[in-house]
Amino acid sequence: MTGRLAGKVAIVTGGGHGIGKAYALGLAGEGAKVVVAEIDAIAAGTVAADLKSRGFEAIAVRTDVADPASVAAMVERTLVSFGRIDILVNNAAIFATVPMSRSPFDEIEIEEWDRMMAVNLRGMWLASRAAVPHMRARGYGKIINISSGTALKGSASRIHYVTSKAGVLGFTRTLARELGQHGICVNCVAPGSTLSEENPDESIVKMRSAAAGERALQRVQKPEDIVGAIVFFASPESDFITGQTLVVDGGACMH
Repeated sequence: MTGRLAGKVAIVTGGGHGIGKAYALGLAGEGAKVVVAEIDAIAAGTVAADLKSRGFEAIAVRTDVADPASVAAMVERTLVSFGRIDILVNNAAIFATVPMSRSPFDEIEIEEWDRMMAVNLRGMWLASRAAVPHMRARGYGKIINISSGTALKGSASRIHYVTSKAGVLGFTRTLARELGQHGICVNCVAPGSTLSEENPDESIVKMRSAAAGERALQRVQKPEDIVGAIVFFASPESDFITGQTLVVDGGACMH
């Protein structure tokens, strides 16, 4: 532990499963106090308990990022427990843990399209809107949005997901323009296909393994592969970087 985030408070939405869980552990390992904000309350509690068993400070807060009242309660719990907000990782999304259909664009139900946008895009906006006043008051903050490599290259049979993740790119750049004057950095990480599923079956492993063939670094991507980028954007080392998207996919998509 190098302590690059000592004394900082980080919220990780969708922090109870998969990649989000890895982000929470990585931030805690650098000294941050972590809020595991997750719609699955049991999973959030399990991750927070694991962090505390390792000697870190953490709390679990059941959060539906698509619900403004739930997001406001998340921020309030954070302030009551830790007194400040330094880092917001907007990770919560419909994809694996909260599943989506993989269908042609004209077979996706309208309700599913709307729910995808409500969580993956509106949820990011709501969480940022709730956290930013507390960052702005202190003249410092780090917001890290999670997009996807699919937003840069497209991916058939999941147009609602890819569209939502493409929206994250524009959201990041625009928010960075608005918040720079307040000392708040807004950046984006776009992971590649990652073996983040818990207890994946053979078909999932096969799908994730097939993605390795598209990469310069030809192996399966794991959640731990993305943590360094998150910590970098959360740390003082990136204080003069904002509005940027970093693709972490082993060299599948180079831009």
